[in-house]
Amino acid sequence: MHIEDGILSPTAWGTLYAASALFVVPGVREIKNRSKENLYYKPFLSMVGVGVFVISCMHIPVPVTGSCSHPCGTPLAAILIGPLATSVITAIALFFQALFLGHGGITTIGANNISMGIAGAISGYAFFKLFRKFGSSVWLAAGVAGFVGDMVTYMVSALELAVSLHGHTSILKQWLIFFMGYGPTQVPLAIAEGIFTAVIIKVMLKRRPDLLKIDNLKSNKEG
Repeated sequence: MHIEDGILSPTAWGTLYAASALFVVPGVREIKNRSKENLYYKPFLSMVGVGVFVISCMHIPVPVTGSCSHPCGTPLAAILIGPLATSVITAIALFFQALFLGHGGITTIGANNISMGIAGAISGYAFFKLFRKFGSSVWLAAGVAGFVGDMVTYMVSALELAVSLHGHTSILKQWLIFFMGYGPTQVPLAIAEGIFTAVIIKVMLKRRPDLLKIDNLKSNKEG
């Protein structure tokens, strides 16, 4: 993920900025509303935001793509605070990473947020809810969410690169090339993120269930 400045065309990164805003703006409204309802929400949101920042800082450069592989933390964040709020904290994390750590770029915050803070968060959250709906244990649903959200992040990032840089090659072929560049490092990272997400949710379920809004929580604590 973490596409650098100068890689995407102005049309591409401008369009992706606008697409990202479609999620960030309602996410800000949701945060404001939930903060009024619960005084503990902002501190919890900040803690989750720091988690996303730290987790996604641990990167492995991928020369083929001009970006890097790393765990995301956004599937876990989406389970904890919701996908829309996750898009907001991810955009903030990406801004500070680009500004102070040189990870990603300012022009590509929209693109990087689309892949990690929106696609990764929503897909992970959707699989978590789907598995819970069919009676899965919390730890299994969270583990699948972490793995899927991580992999979707890089599928979308590869697609962003392919659309902007495919030239005379078909977008599909270029997409596969970019995604194969991520594959060797990202698949084991996605497995690790799945395990990490499952462990964190399991621990929180035992120690701070009041912070989780998981369906059928009381009847599934053992799950």
